Amino acid sequence: MYRLAEKVDSRIDTDPDEDFVIVTEGLTKEYPFGEATIKAINGIDFKIHRGEYATIVGPSGSGKTTFLNLIGTIDNPTSGEIFFDGKQLSKMSGPDIRDLRRNKIGFVFQAFNLLEILTAAENIALPMIIKGTPARERDERVQELLEIISLPDRGDHFPIELSGGQRQRIAIARSLANKPDVVLLDEPTGQLDSNTSREIMDYLLKINKEENVTLIVVTHEDMIAREARRPLTILDGKIYEGILESFLDIKSIEEGTL
Repeated sequence: MYRLAEKVDSRIDTDPDEDFVIVTEGLTKEYPFGEATIKAINGIDFKIHRGEYATIVGPSGSGKTTFLNLIGTIDNPTSGEIFFDGKQLSKMSGPDIRDLRRNKIGFVFQAFNLLEILTAAENIALPMIIKGTPARERDERVQELLEIISLPDRGDHFPIELSGGQRQRIAIARSLANKPDVVLLDEPTGQLDSNTSREIMDYLLKINKEENVTLIVVTHEDMIAREARRPLTILDGKIYEGILESFLDIKSIEEGTL
């Protein structure tokens, strides 16, 4: 019933008719553990179109965050290749990869990771300051993003003055500051109640449509995973199309409901 995510055509990085923003070929990540080796990612072939919205579920330790870190250029694979906009990362210099990460990829984390000494507007502006965006353009983009997340009057508030849902919306806006091609979200609703989680996901759907940004969301929440146009499961370091029943069984055991 379920299948591995579609195997990559080796010509994918040079095919102008396919608009894949991220492609991986035979991706692996291994960690030494005493005399053994743990395969966190075990030969993943994956591709995702520009503007696509995908979710990834999987039990704890299955490799979800490791996969995000690899395609987000935070970590390096043990073997295999990653292509971003057709560019092979293993052939890029360190400075070029840093530029790609800063300008083309946005990140959203479960713990928000906002700087408490900065206002909401300043947190959103930070990636643009690092990039060197002119002040006027920066201010316009901040206000535009505050409007998108429905917090136009919260720009001068500090994170401690905002609710959890509002802080996560600011974190999402920050991830969009430099108009990235891809936003990677690692458990963005993990610290939020169900109603606030629903609200955050509604904003993500809106952003996906209005900004045409590719979203890849790691989540433990079945409801969120099923609403994506492309739900995926990572299990034992491999990625599958759809939500595997075996994952749901493992999740029930972990939660003590099975």
